[in-house]
Amino acid sequence: MKTSLLKTLTASSILIATVAIPGCGTTTGTRSVTGALMGAAGGAVIGSLSAQAGAGALIGLGVGSLGGYLYDQHKKGNL
Repeated sequence: MKTSLLKTLTASSILIATVAIPGCGTTTGTRSVTGALMGAAGGAVIGSLSAQAGAGALIGLGVGSLGGYLYDQHKKGNL
């Protein structure tokens, strides 16, 4: 019981950080890279819950990179 609760809390914390941290950069590149790294970490943790850490990391990498780019474009007023 404690293990599943810990995994859920860890996954939730990483998901929140994945959304919050890409906003820390100031350029398109830094926001995209930060988003990609946090997405990969979050995807790996979430994927490990179903024994698919590698696939989760790859999916998280793509989603995080796209999220960081879109956030950057929004901050610049392009979206």
